[in-house]
Amino acid sequence: MATKYEQDGEEAREIAQFLPYFPFKGIDRFYDIGGFLSRPEVFQRIVDIFADRYREIGIDVIAGLDARGFILGPPIALALKKPFIMMRKKGKMPNSVSSDDYKCEYGSRQGLTVQRDAVKEGNRVLIIDDLVATGGTLSSAISLVKMLGGVVVECACVVELKLFINPSEESKLPNRTKMLKDLGHGEVPIWGLISEDILTEKAELPEGYVDDGEEH
Repeated sequence: MATKYEQDGEEAREIAQFLPYFPFKGIDRFYDIGGFLSRPEVFQRIVDIFADRYREIGIDVIAGLDARGFILGPPIALALKKPFIMMRKKGKMPNSVSSDDYKCEYGSRQGLTVQRDAVKEGNRVLIIDDLVATGGTLSSAISLVKMLGGVVVECACVVELKLFINPSEESKLPNRTKMLKDLGHGEVPIWGLISEDILTEKAELPEGYVDDGEEH
């Protein structure tokens, strides 16, 4: 896909300074999108970059993933004048279909759900989330689109953790490329604006900071 915005390019480096990391959920580097959400000019720049990337390639629907995809997806959908749909956790929406349970960087999770009429046969769907790591959540979303007869044009995230793309067996890390291929989703491209290579802003922790994230 031709685009003027490269991963970790000039724009990405400017935005990365507003993505601090915290020790959270037992993870040393948990990247917090609240850093750029609190700065409207930075948030708007991200929306503009994503809208520019996908304006010309023929998107019918934009799907956001529970929950931070619900923040990023709607302004991008509005910029492109395309419908936005929610892919939610089970039990949150009527008239829905569910994908299988999956594994992510925090452990096992229930599959996502989407309303039965949200994606039409042949729809070209862009999936939006804040971050891709092991790819478990994205795989669940891709499965939903395919179940309803749609085609995933791309999965787009602000942050992509490249260490999970194709790690060595010795690393014992989950292999995202192999997982997606084994599930029959190997053809779906994944793009992130920023990688961990340039995410170097450590959050200033207050005295007495406690990791109170849910266990994984």
